[in-house]
Amino acid sequence: MISTDPLEFTDTKPYKQRLEQARKSSGLPEAIVCGRGKVGGHLTFIGAMDMNFIGGSMGSAVGEKITRLIEYAIRERGAVIIFAASGGARMQEGALSLMQMAKISATLAQLDAARLPYVAVLTDPTTGGVTASFAMLGDVIIGEPKALIGFAGPRVIEQTIRQKLPKGFQRSEFLLEHGMLDLVVDRREMRETIIRLFKFMMNEKVVPNNEMIFVNRDI
Repeated sequence: MISTDPLEFTDTKPYKQRLEQARKSSGLPEAIVCGRGKVGGHLTFIGAMDMNFIGGSMGSAVGEKITRLIEYAIRERGAVIIFAASGGARMQEGALSLMQMAKISATLAQLDAARLPYVAVLTDPTTGGVTASFAMLGDVIIGEPKALIGFAGPRVIEQTIRQKLPKGFQRSEFLLEHGMLDLVVDRREMRETIIRLFKFMMNEKVVPNNEMIFVNRDI
């Protein structure tokens, strides 16, 4: 599934040309890669966004991929993990891009009703419409260390409110301190952390860290 150009959008160059260049330079068909597998023995559906494809922006194809990923998880009773890395909604698709925010959020509500876990992992950067929708709807929201996370960027905010922002504003550690994140986790510790979260959310026995090495074989 790939984006098309329904609006025939052109800025400094046609959107179709931007898409072709992004596919060639990134080696990806779109700004997200989706798959399924097992994490600690739990069936898991995973989406990983890539900044190398037009800034990880969310267009209609990205939104549809994420929606279907969640629908598959509901159908097969699996967990969902989404690794967010994005500049936000893709402006070249206008309202078609913005509506993905509502569509994904509604599908996540269905996942919640099915009592299936969703872990959102916010990498550097996670901004715009992605932050304003599924990135902040996880049962557990994890930020990577020093990741920039927010809606508008700090420079835009300062220009708007004409005030200097606090040190570390919109970084993971700042958001954790102010209750916007549940955890800040280094990427090297992410797998073990998510396994422990799944065990907790699925009401399984959580064992100490030094007894968890065996689960790594499932990934």
